[in-house]
Amino acid sequence: MKTVINILLIGSIALLSYFCVMSILTPIQFDKDKEAREKVIIARLIDLRKAEVEFKDRTGDYTASLDTLVTFLKSNKKKSVLKEGSLTDQQLESGLTEKAAAAIVRKGNMKEIIAAGLQNFRRDTAYIDMIQALYDGKYTKENIDQIKYIPYSDSVKFDVKINKNYWNTSANIRIPLFEASALYETYLKDLNHQEVLNKIDMQKKLDKFPGLKVGSIDEPNNNAGNWE
Repeated sequence: MKTVINILLIGSIALLSYFCVMSILTPIQFDKDKEAREKVIIARLIDLRKAEVEFKDRTGDYTASLDTLVTFLKSNKKKSVLKEGSLTDQQLESGLTEKAAAAIVRKGNMKEIIAAGLQNFRRDTAYIDMIQALYDGKYTKENIDQIKYIPYSDSVKFDVKINKNYWNTSANIRIPLFEASALYETYLKDLNHQEVLNKIDMQKKLDKFPGLKVGSIDEPNNNAGNWE
């Protein structure tokens, strides 16, 4: 009987030790996994921000439709200016401007180019695919659709909202606003359930967004992310 009690006691101690260790290791591992995932999601949100800003520059407003945004990226080009050389202080002081210098070079009169000291000056305008211009090979027309989806979420789309009617009273102008977000529960759902609930509860108590978000439809914030 004494032997049985000792075995049960040893087993209980071992089990208690296991739970103590796991109570320490589980939050640490959860935070590591969360941080690794959020690096990927933050990169995706930054990519979305680039697209939204370009869309607004072209149309005057942001879009809440990710499908519209992807179609815009696939079907448009962006102006790119190739720059070689720069004007010297002496050239600038003489009244030569970038625009005037480019005009001289475009005419192709070598005597005039040499006289102006513009042999190594070049300004060429080209139009390249929007996706290439914004993402430099990170995406193609074939895979740009993935920009719509939250990584680690089983193809859940980012939640995108816009506000076309925010009025800046001090400047007396309308300012378009947008925000794109991903909740903890979408990209952490397969991790430790209690840790996810704890993280959500903590953010709510701090009156913070329970996830990652870029931009704001409540007030201008220069399209900043809540991790910045």
